[in-house]
Amino acid sequence: MKKTLKRYRLFILMVLIYIGLYIFARDLFFGSTTKAFGSLKEMMLVIPPIFVLLGLLDVWVPKETMVKLMGKGSGLKGMGLAFFLGSAAAGPLYGAFPVAITLLKKGSSFTNVLILMGAWSTTKLPMLMFEAASLGIEFTLLRFGLNLVGILGIAFISELVLGHNGEEAILQRIANNEA
Repeated sequence: MKKTLKRYRLFILMVLIYIGLYIFARDLFFGSTTKAFGSLKEMMLVIPPIFVLLGLLDVWVPKETMVKLMGKGSGLKGMGLAFFLGSAAAGPLYGAFPVAITLLKKGSSFTNVLILMGAWSTTKLPMLMFEAASLGIEFTLLRFGLNLVGILGIAFISELVLGHNGEEAILQRIANNEA
């Protein structure tokens, strides 16, 4: 019972807050509820296709292939593939987390997964085209270059700071959450 309460403490806290809002600030309650259900609807449209694609990736791509393409020894090829997949991905950033978990389980390097997530969040191809048309090619190229440096810097620094033990702890946490 204590373990269940601890696991769902944030959810329980949010329910209590919503009850309080309903009692003391109904306008805020209804506004918040409308936004929450709008976000939930958006997630329900985005997440299922991502999970279908991840299931196909899990079945169709052998672990050895993923290690060769994006594993520790993949070098620039792996970084380039991670960057391309992140930039070409559709959907909001929360869709990147299940993808990252699947790639880590398949043997991708932590650095390449961080590059994919960084590219997913900042360098989407449709966004770059719209930005170039709206703000100019010079601005777009400058921002893209700075994003590229930032993404690579964050990925390498994160790997250095976490080290092997930190990466293992993350992989262990992923394995524990599956059970």
